[in-house]
Amino acid sequence: MKTLFPALLAIISLLVTGCTTTISNNKQSSTVCTESRVATTEQEIMSLFDRWNQSLQSGDPEKVVANYAERSILLPTVSNKPRLTPAEKADYFHHFLENQPSGEINMRQIQICGNMAVDTGLYTFNFAKTGNKVRARYSFTYCWDGKQWLIISHHSSAMPEK
Repeated sequence: MKTLFPALLAIISLLVTGCTTTISNNKQSSTVCTESRVATTEQEIMSLFDRWNQSLQSGDPEKVVANYAERSILLPTVSNKPRLTPAEKADYFHHFLENQPSGEINMRQIQICGNMAVDTGLYTFNFAKTGNKVRARYSFTYCWDGKQWLIISHHSSAMPEK
């Protein structure tokens, strides 16, 4: 029981503080979420994808990047390079937006914990310029920064089975 106590204490402290998170790039760490709990609904979290998708359809990489926290990670669908900085994300979206993508959620599960929320599931991208469709798995982790929900982690990978 003595060896379990520190782990239990850590879990309880996360629950009490509203599931705050720390992001690290092996050089420095920074908490981007507020420590206070924020009231939200699944519907509000669902609308965050719509906000992101509308920014894609604008064709402006900067509008897409505005959905992400300053310190966040993008593990994109069609690139092997993790995107950490706003400039790296803008570079990725500059190329991604060339084919005029539009996303559609196929299935999802939303989990909310205080000032963080996770939207995970499957989506399909339709590319207006090429007519191609890409089905992918996704996860968006959002954090309330005191003013708005921002993406702190976004992972997307093409479905392995065709």
